[in-house]
Amino acid sequence: MEATKKEKRLEGKVAWVTGSSRGIGRVIADRLAQLGAKVAVHGTSPTSSRAFNEADSLEAVAKTITDACGSEVLPFCGDLTDAATVKDIVAQIRRQFDHIDILVNSAGGDIGALGISGGNFGKPLVNDAIFVPLEDVRAILDRNLMTCILCCREVVPEMIQRKTGWVVNIGSVSGLGGHSHEAIYASAKAAVHEYTRCLAAFVKQYNIRVNAIAPGLIVVPRIVAQGRAEGAAKMTDGTLKRPGYPVEIARTVEFLVTDDSSYMTGQVLRVDGGNQLWPA
Repeated sequence: MEATKKEKRLEGKVAWVTGSSRGIGRVIADRLAQLGAKVAVHGTSPTSSRAFNEADSLEAVAKTITDACGSEVLPFCGDLTDAATVKDIVAQIRRQFDHIDILVNSAGGDIGALGISGGNFGKPLVNDAIFVPLEDVRAILDRNLMTCILCCREVVPEMIQRKTGWVVNIGSVSGLGGHSHEAIYASAKAAVHEYTRCLAAFVKQYNIRVNAIAPGLIVVPRIVAQGRAEGAAKMTDGTLKRPGYPVEIARTVEFLVTDDSSYMTGQVLRVDGGNQLWPA
């Protein structure tokens, strides 16, 4: 009985995981549903899960998780860089689930103005600090920073009223060091980390915990398609000199949205196998 209670430790909670049609976000959504939460999964479009053949549709993602976990999982789609769309999605979630206890801002990526369809797996062809096209600068900042801010602005006021809530923002180790490439992505993720700290300082008086995770290289289908999953076979070799897996990020989210982290807020947790060992 005690084990069952622990497994369903989020029963009665409602979680919204942005960017959960594929990749890390999808695995986070699955993990929270396993723990008993009702989950709103999200993608930019009803078929954004098809980009790397992870599912036929967002609706299929929701059904697969529901069938596996028994929790209620519903799909919601829309462009989170648009404030009106975010407001509408949150209203839809509240109509279905009444409120949102947990917000996981997983939407993001080093993806330029043309999106995944633009070639190079979405990355700008010129991707440095100076010559990256301005339209790509704006797209990457919007995709990573503004989606996080807009979703928090819609969801957190309700948490303040209820004096409870959990926010987890997905940053990146790219935002914790300088880079000659992916400069705008790194800058956006560094801003996500600092926004996390600022939001945590603002809402801690309301018993709301806000933290961020900074993943290293994580093996998802997009990374595999880019040929960057070298070392994945070392997963069972007893070494941390390997890429990570989405479930390792999902377990960290679990830690941050349960009482396991009851006295933790405003922190940025690296989950990178020890590749970065300097202070944040």
